[in-house]
Amino acid sequence: MMAKERELLKAKRIFQQMCELIEIAANKGLRIDQVERNLFRQALQLCLALLKAFVKGEGNGDQGKKVERNGKTLRRIKTVRRRYVSIFGEFSFKRYVYAPREGQKVEWAPLDEQLGMPASDFSYVLEDWQQKLVVKDPYGEAIESLHDWLGIGLGVRTVEKMNDRMAQHAEHFRASQKPPNPDEEGNVLVVSADGKGVPMRRPLKERIREIAKKVTRGRKREPKEETSHSKRLGKGEKRTKKQMAYVGAVYSIDAYPRTAQDIMDEVRRRKFRDERPKPQHKHVHVQMTRILEGEVVKGMPILFGNLATECVERDPSEEKPLVCLMDGDPNLWDMQREWFPNAVRILDLYHVLERLWKAAYVFHRERSTEAEQFVDHYLQMLLEGKVGYVIGKMKRKLRQVTARKKRATLQQVLTYLQNNRQYMKYDEYLAAGYPIGSGVVEGACRHVVKDRMERTGMRWEIEGAHAMLELRSIYLNQDWREFLEFRIQREQDAIYGGNRSRGGVLICGLGEEGN
Repeated sequence: MMAKERELLKAKRIFQQMCELIEIAANKGLRIDQVERNLFRQALQLCLALLKAFVKGEGNGDQGKKVERNGKTLRRIKTVRRRYVSIFGEFSFKRYVYAPREGQKVEWAPLDEQLGMPASDFSYVLEDWQQKLVVKDPYGEAIESLHDWLGIGLGVRTVEKMNDRMAQHAEHFRASQKPPNPDEEGNVLVVSADGKGVPMRRPLKERIREIAKKVTRGRKREPKEETSHSKRLGKGEKRTKKQMAYVGAVYSIDAYPRTAQDIMDEVRRRKFRDERPKPQHKHVHVQMTRILEGEVVKGMPILFGNLATECVERDPSEEKPLVCLMDGDPNLWDMQREWFPNAVRILDLYHVLERLWKAAYVFHRERSTEAEQFVDHYLQMLLEGKVGYVIGKMKRKLRQVTARKKRATLQQVLTYLQNNRQYMKYDEYLAAGYPIGSGVVEGACRHVVKDRMERTGMRWEIEGAHAMLELRSIYLNQDWREFLEFRIQREQDAIYGGNRSRGGVLICGLGEEGN
């Protein structure tokens, strides 16, 4: 108790200094921000002293020379110092540890269990705050921000390890989540998927080759590398080694019947979108192909498996129409046929619109009135269900084009329309009130992947990229707080075997046990 009292006395002295600071600041005429900064720094010292008083008040974990635990006889070995980095600062404390005998691995630290110590040296609160910054900003900026606020300096490698440790619980967390309240759901269930390239330090094929040399000595055929879609580089662009991150989204929405003219007005921005029903309980999933225990685990099938699981949980009786809304990537549609064979398949209208503009520029100047009229005409035909008419007209126009590049462009547009014709029954989709634009998943690709993973100069390893995307998707799904509590309890159970109680909730300084 003497150690605890010393820390409490120290805390009281710091508090007294804070009170004196108010008088000094008033006499010297300091600005309020100067007082604020000084008070905050002293408050961190005060809280650190109080936290140390709490730990020292819990004793040293001595349970006697011998204890019986989980069917084993453990012996008290010695006191070992434990490091702890809190949001208030770093300190260490001594406690007794137990093992079967001297020289063997420590199996129990009673004080650690009593305090609910984490597996690492860093407090759960510190990891929470640091990782909340990391999923939004580059490592260097996130580390600098926390240092500016708390004076705690962590290394990039340390924070990367934090990220990896937390991400290991993401899959289990998703499996534990309950579906949304049915009363809060729309009457149509929508699933959408797309891919976005992540710049890599080493391409997947190179990593696979390394594994193959170690495990198979080259006897097995190397799996095909998964990279972002190849494309002709534009002016100023540089080719980078990318690997696909597959992004999927599940949401519900109320059916909203429209006409072809409604969509035309919307595309021309003549009509506000406020009348539309909003997506409900949008949930984003992200997966990358990665290597686990020497085996290549493909990201796309895992993504679609997760999407299918969520759809079943949200509509177990399959009463709602299920809409699968994607772009023209044939690999995505192969996955759809495997995982969602009964879904209404819809090709994203805005990808079609992009092709129409390409076709328009074959015949007309960019941004010209004639190009706009060309797009409006063919878009109107597609929305009215006249896909065959549009394809026929494109074929006839193709015969009129002699320039090689323009002919190649128009042929690409024609091939795209022909390959995806079965997913372009827009007149039926509009009458049924289904969404026809994949803006949700397109936005997710940009927000989840591009905004964090493709900043200037960034290059990723597979493991680090996947861990970051796992946590970023949880954060953007607004599940961060629930995930943190799940992760903490799961780690505590793993360390202490479920022997430690879950603890209560401290409210306004009064210890009140939570229900």
